[in-house]
Amino acid sequence: MSGYGHEDGERTFAALPPARGAAFARTWWGLAWLKALEDTALDGQQLKAGRRHARAGAVGAVSVRPGRITAVVKDRDGTAYRSDVLVREFSDEEWERLLDLAVDSAGHIAALLDREMPPHLVEDAAAAGLDLLPGIGDLDPECGCEAWDHCPHTSALCYQVARLLDEDPFVLLLMRGRGERTLLDQLQARSASRAAHGGRGADDAPDAGAAEGDGGMPGVSAEEAYAAGFLVPPLPAPPVAGDAPGRSLSLDTETEPEPGVDPTALEFLATEAAGHAHRMLVEALDAETPAAGSSAGGAPAPGSSAGGAPVGGGSLAPKTRTAPAVSLTVAQDAVRLAADSSVPWLTARLASGSGRTQTDMDLATRAWRFGGAAALAVLEEDWTPDTEALACAGTRLTEAWEDDERPVLRRSGGARWTVVGAEAQLRLGEDGRWWPYLKSGARWSPAGPADRDPATALATAFAAGPTGAGG
Repeated sequence: MSGYGHEDGERTFAALPPARGAAFARTWWGLAWLKALEDTALDGQQLKAGRRHARAGAVGAVSVRPGRITAVVKDRDGTAYRSDVLVREFSDEEWERLLDLAVDSAGHIAALLDREMPPHLVEDAAAAGLDLLPGIGDLDPECGCEAWDHCPHTSALCYQVARLLDEDPFVLLLMRGRGERTLLDQLQARSASRAAHGGRGADDAPDAGAAEGDGGMPGVSAEEAYAAGFLVPPLPAPPVAGDAPGRSLSLDTETEPEPGVDPTALEFLATEAAGHAHRMLVEALDAETPAAGSSAGGAPAPGSSAGGAPVGGGSLAPKTRTAPAVSLTVAQDAVRLAADSSVPWLTARLASGSGRTQTDMDLATRAWRFGGAAALAVLEEDWTPDTEALACAGTRLTEAWEDDERPVLRRSGGARWTVVGAEAQLRLGEDGRWWPYLKSGARWSPAGPADRDPATALATAFAAGPTGAGG
């Protein structure tokens, strides 16, 4: 979720879609932002109205700049108000202290680059007198409706900004006064300065009496290595991958195969292996450029194989939509192969060989396409969480919806919860993700991919509707 503003001193984010039923924040820093809002506001009814506005998508594009966030928020009658929330900027001296703390640990910078707010950095900053996250009274509202406290408009703005913070903590740092590019440049310069001075800042004096090089590792300084870079010959150009996997040799010969060897099945496996090898080569050469005939992310476009040829007509070429996972069981690999094939006799053979009926295989391939081996385990295995995991799941289900929006859920044994009065179900995987299911005849069928938020997963099931249950 990147802003489309053109300057490092301001970022503008497009209006977010409605968030019906989903939590506004999932990360600990996003929740801390909401706690500051809820501790600051004096009227809980204004906050509740703000949540309704935010869920309905009434908040327009959000502008974030040092010390201020701004958006136009519309009431239900269409009346629009400019709403601002002010946050205290750090002084230059405070930023110097924060930068020193950040470069003290490579983990801090790595976490920020991974779009996470490192908790130890927040703790270290607080110990140094710097509150990175806002607290009670730190979110100062200004609104065109002339309310003197947080109104529905500024509350809605804060709830939407929590969603932005979840995706990118640099949004908070920009409010405090430094944009992402400026901040990273300053961190890089400070790290380089420390490295050049043996781990000390440029202004730090060496220990008295310390001999040059004492305590250091033998070798060449980074400055000298960089200056001598022209002496190293350039790497050779990488090989060029073909547009499509090579064709496997035909095994349809006049020679009778050995007993137990099926040439047609062997051709299929050879073709599947060639497709996987080609995909791995393409990803290794250029991970950011989709292969020919593919959509973004490296997956083939709908209706195409990995090489761009249409799939169908009984071709044995497998669709290379999903890469084989490591250490799959025979039963799991049969589902993977069936999910990537459109040949009826092959899927029937894979179903029989893995001990499944055709209906079982249809459900299994549907689950695989939504989430691979993890989704298949949720479909076919019924695990029971321990007491701690079960309590955590109950808390997640309770907090995922507002009181007036929460569906009635009945635990159906193990890690499954069925919606009372609806043909929908949530299943909890052992990795903590929630999987949506719909009733299809007498069976439960996967209805979509997993989500960490049970409300989002259930919304996926309802959005799929009866046609999304397969069958």
